[in-house]
Amino acid sequence: RLGDSEALNAAITDKTAAIMVEPVQGEGGIRAVPDAELQQMRALCDEHGLLLIFDEVQCGVGRTGRLFAHEWAGVTPDIMMVAKGIGGGFPLGAVLATEKAASGMTAGTHGSTYGGNPLGCAVGCAVLDVVADEAFLAEVNRKAGLMRQRLEGLVAEHPEVFEEVRGAGLMLGLKCKVVNADVVASGYAHDLITVPAADNVIRLLPPLT
Repeated sequence: RLGDSEALNAAITDKTAAIMVEPVQGEGGIRAVPDAELQQMRALCDEHGLLLIFDEVQCGVGRTGRLFAHEWAGVTPDIMMVAKGIGGGFPLGAVLATEKAASGMTAGTHGSTYGGNPLGCAVGCAVLDVVADEAFLAEVNRKAGLMRQRLEGLVAEHPEVFEEVRGAGLMLGLKCKVVNADVVASGYAHDLITVPAADNVIRLLPPLT
């Protein structure tokens, strides 16, 4: 459970190899892991000799207003997965690792049939040329602030429907008091596309542009 540091400590045994987490949970209900908790995970991994693994498939590549979501907490993972946003619509994913963590991935132990595809790599480089620009990320943060403000207003206007706004940057969610699937269906009727998530939340993931 998020925020339960005692449970996290208790879960570590001599068989634990890593702590793996999404800095901002997507399918789990658009819940951002607090910076202090990510920092605690880094400290625990260092203390016990564990790998810290971040899944930034949804929250990475500019989605939260930084190139990677974990940057807000000032921590560095040992391994990180990215996809979706890194391809800008083209199917692309990558596993990033520190030199030390990657030392265990010798030839034949980690591979991919289509790994290193030249077209995919070219697309990824082109996307990062745009998204990694500080001016682009500043604009993401500006839009995110405006969107959160409007969503907070929506919650205030319709307290019988919505409970709270969640998330970070342009990865936002509305915790519903009514069935989230009904809200999603109502949005479709008004040309608004949202996606349901766990904990009765609807996801709002607009284009970064």
